Amino acid sequence: MLDWYMDLSLFNQTLIAGLFTWLTTALGAASVLVAKKVNLKIMDGMLGLAGGVMIAASFWSLLSPAISRAEESGQPGWLPAAIGFLVGAIFLWAMGKLIPHMHAYARRNQPEGLQPEKRKRSTLLILAVTLHNIPEGLAIGVAFGAVASAVDSTSALVGAGTLALGIGLQNIPEGAAISLPLRREGISRFRSFMYGQFSGMVEPLSAIAGFLAVTWMAPTLPYALSFAAGAMIFVVVEEVIPGSHENGNKDMATMCLMIGFVIMMILDVALG
Repeated sequence: MLDWYMDLSLFNQTLIAGLFTWLTTALGAASVLVAKKVNLKIMDGMLGLAGGVMIAASFWSLLSPAISRAEESGQPGWLPAAIGFLVGAIFLWAMGKLIPHMHAYARRNQPEGLQPEKRKRSTLLILAVTLHNIPEGLAIGVAFGAVASAVDSTSALVGAGTLALGIGLQNIPEGAAISLPLRREGISRFRSFMYGQFSGMVEPLSAIAGFLAVTWMAPTLPYALSFAAGAMIFVVVEEVIPGSHENGNKDMATMCLMIGFVIMMILDVALG
């Protein structure tokens, strides 16, 4: 059934995977068109599930392949993984200090970045989710870019597709987490939806950027994979987990995180 997709070039496969994650963000944002009020317990559970998916994807789809690729090239497996992982986290931390934003998942939060007081709250919310979608898109692009140099290209391609599927699924609550708060701010349902889905537009763009980067600079692949993993884990720890605990549903959010991790691990190991 997916033969047509497998016959496409890696670039086109990357583009379609990125567009898929944008579509799932739009699907989550579309909840504002039908929902009259936010069920905070369900939202926290979905965020926990998303966090678990991102953590599992960071290891099984990114860090583990990075270690294997480094060892295949004669490097210590831990070195590129450690450097790339930390640089990815530092990069996202620095972007957060520079770009004005407000965490979308928290009920009570102060704007962050340079001169955030000059921006509307709605703009800050959109910038926050857009900023944190960048590493997800990069992860997809890097994973597909790694297929070209993989010993088992079929397995690597299935793994990249599984990563895109997992990220796409966890984008559904992300889309809802941006559009529903905007609706509470008094913005119309349609505009809230448009802003929510717009935040996912960065994913296909960053996926292409990640793909081209590792294609042109193949020796950097272990570092690029680890970079994407570090950036994703930073998002989970800094934003997703605290946001899922904000409303007092810690136990539920934590168990959903564990379930999300197991689901993504099974998908990655069984399919990849």
